[in-house]
Amino acid sequence: MRPFRSVLFPGRNPGENAEPEFFRDLNLDQIVDAVTSGREEYDLRPFFYAPSADCAEVRYRHEVLRDVQRDDVRASVDEFARRMRQVRKQQETSGKLHYEKQKQRWFLDAVESYCATVASLRAQLGECELSSPGLRGLREFLSGYLRSEEYLALVADTRRCREYLARIKYRVHIRGLRVDVRRYSGESDYTDEVEKVFARFKQGAARDYRVQFREDADMDHVQAQVLDCVAKLFPDAFQRLRDFCARHRGYLDPTVARFDREVQFYLAYLDHMRRIEVSGLAFCCPELSPDSRDIEVADAFDLALAGKLVAERVPLVRNSFRLTGGERVIVVSGPNNGGKTTFARMFGQLPYLASLGLPVPAASARMFLPDRVFSHFEREEHLATLRGKLDDELVRIRGILAEATGDSILVLNESFASTTLHDARFIGGRVLEAVLRLGARAVYVTFVDELAALDEAVVSMVGAVAPEDPAERTYEITRRPADGIAYAEAIAAKYGLSYDALRRWIAR
Repeated sequence: MRPFRSVLFPGRNPGENAEPEFFRDLNLDQIVDAVTSGREEYDLRPFFYAPSADCAEVRYRHEVLRDVQRDDVRASVDEFARRMRQVRKQQETSGKLHYEKQKQRWFLDAVESYCATVASLRAQLGECELSSPGLRGLREFLSGYLRSEEYLALVADTRRCREYLARIKYRVHIRGLRVDVRRYSGESDYTDEVEKVFARFKQGAARDYRVQFREDADMDHVQAQVLDCVAKLFPDAFQRLRDFCARHRGYLDPTVARFDREVQFYLAYLDHMRRIEVSGLAFCCPELSPDSRDIEVADAFDLALAGKLVAERVPLVRNSFRLTGGERVIVVSGPNNGGKTTFARMFGQLPYLASLGLPVPAASARMFLPDRVFSHFEREEHLATLRGKLDDELVRIRGILAEATGDSILVLNESFASTTLHDARFIGGRVLEAVLRLGARAVYVTFVDELAALDEAVVSMVGAVAPEDPAERTYEITRRPADGIAYAEAIAAKYGLSYDALRRWIAR
């Protein structure tokens, strides 16, 4: 059996990856922002930049997710995360303090908390019925770790160091500005006798003149000097503390630390899912095939848009689509502002989220894991490139087609809309032919309806409008032949002659 190392990457080390180029086009950056909000301490973003094309790895994550969704497992993991935050806080405090002896004591507390936290996690997971190889592997690792010489020595050394410090007893005698610190020698405590003597003079509640200690962790210079005196009285105990800190500087086991961070990837996404699901929207773990390149999705939605609309309590339209058999490309046409771009983003989000091993925003989904995702959205002109908009679009699409394969996903949105109808039809046709030769799966949003009938491998989908009012968009994208008016509507809108504009003029 392969030794356990990770609940995310069972067989590989992903390294550090930058945000993919298509993230902003597909609003995946907004999704990651929403998912990771409040968990900045874990630096989860790199995990969202490391997709997998391995169905076995994705299923491994699905099984971990199912375990973590159970109440008892989730409670155990949440408790572990809470206690590990306390460990980090104690260690961070140790690093920030000024006085060395105080830093060492905070470090000792952090190590003690860590030992108890790891033991508690193993005990709690032992009471859970785990089905995922990931969490079962973690439990087995913890069992071995708690029996290891390294851990047992750490626990024993921590206990001994605390016991030596607990034996320290001293007294402080203050006379004017002079502070005398000595060993405690069994001097009598006269508190009770003093109270008895003065009890006869007590009239009502007495004012409390005791000085309250400050809540901040750091000591002042007087306390530090008292502590230095105590250290001189008990040199052996403080030498043990110094030696302890030197020996156990790297006490945190890397596998435990990795789990503490990686499990937050699951928890963060599950918490975001719950915020979306309260509105009635569904998520599912997609059915994956290493051989078939068919895609069938029911009642899917744009997760970035859902995050905004759910917060505003606005209903969200869901759409379904499929590319099966010899079908390769969906050409989406229809009126402006009818949900075409949202549909295209959703088309790209689904396989990418699936490649992260996460539930996808859909009622059901069957798909493959892409090797790459590419996007081609309209860009503003940049003087630095010395290229016009069309020239820039052609350069970018050429780069995409040079890198894409038959296992890639392409999202092409309103490409070549800046040129004439004739040129857009010609260029768009050549691009779609190249995509079909590659065998990649793609969505192509366009105002050129003729492209929807380019080839038998091309599927036409059209943005719907309300039958009783063509100006009202339903945001549903339906599978049907293009109606031939998308370009006309685009031209009318460009010159202020759209249905909405004319109706406003007539109303005047």
